[in-house]
Amino acid sequence: MDEQVMVFAPAPLLTVTIEQQAATVELHLHAGGQGVWQTRMIAALGTPVVLCVALGGEVGGALRKLLSQENVTVRVIERLSGTGWYVHDRREGSRREIAENPGEPMVRHDIDELYTVTLTEGLRAPVSVLSGPAAPDVVDPDIYRRLAADLTANGGTVVADLSGAHLAAVLEGGVAVLKVSHEELLDDGLAEDDSVPALLDAGRRLRERGAASVLISRAGEPALALLDDDTALQVHAPPLELAEHRGAGDSMTAGVASVLARGGDLREAVRVGAAAGALNVTRHGLGTGRAEAVRELAGRVRFTPLDGDSGSDDDR
Repeated sequence: MDEQVMVFAPAPLLTVTIEQQAATVELHLHAGGQGVWQTRMIAALGTPVVLCVALGGEVGGALRKLLSQENVTVRVIERLSGTGWYVHDRREGSRREIAENPGEPMVRHDIDELYTVTLTEGLRAPVSVLSGPAAPDVVDPDIYRRLAADLTANGGTVVADLSGAHLAAVLEGGVAVLKVSHEELLDDGLAEDDSVPALLDAGRRLRERGAASVLISRAGEPALALLDDDTALQVHAPPLELAEHRGAGDSMTAGVASVLARGGDLREAVRVGAAAGALNVTRHGLGTGRAEAVRELAGRVRFTPLDGDSGSDDDR
């Protein structure tokens, strides 16, 4: 299908959040995890999306019902082990973890079935997003290498948002756009520190290893973009008051994928990605927002050239 995005989310989560409004205690049940949040934002931006997941056990049954209520196409394979979950308490404003289980490691049969479904949907879509599990041992990294290699070899555009061994695997397969946070670069030992020069050096090394373009999110600081034409940019999103920082990077990835699937260029994709990430921090719901708000914010995103690039600081 033209303009469709395939999102590979092998191990989504059932999220349970306790909140309180005045004297009323509220319980919120949602489908969650990185790939689900990305899918939700892609759909909010008006781009058709198909989500490929593996679900199992009692939690998986509940999650299947919740996913059926999303405005997306969902392809599910039944896994032999249980789906992950978490319970968070936000009654006092900040998020406190009560309990969590990222899910059991997927066995070879699960991987084989999910790979087949995901490859099929990825071949039908111009853009595929590869998202990671909540814990690294839940999904074998090699499936990321294989998907990246096979989808790229067959003309697809692969966008990845990964860290650790899964990031290394997808680089080996090759990826059009890699989104990574500066915290992940530090945790993986890929950047010496969080300074702009150190992060740019890390981004260049990632490009040498197989990423055509690299987008580095930096929490409240401007993101860094190393594009496939060797341009390096600092990406300034509009300043907005923070309500919830979680999910901003996932929304950024979703914005990039949505624009590329519609045939937009990479700079437009980065601009919309930055706007989607900025909007996400104003909301408690992860991967949520309105397309009209993202479009308005995208017009306010500024680029500052780095490394002596000659472009203007309002380069569009």
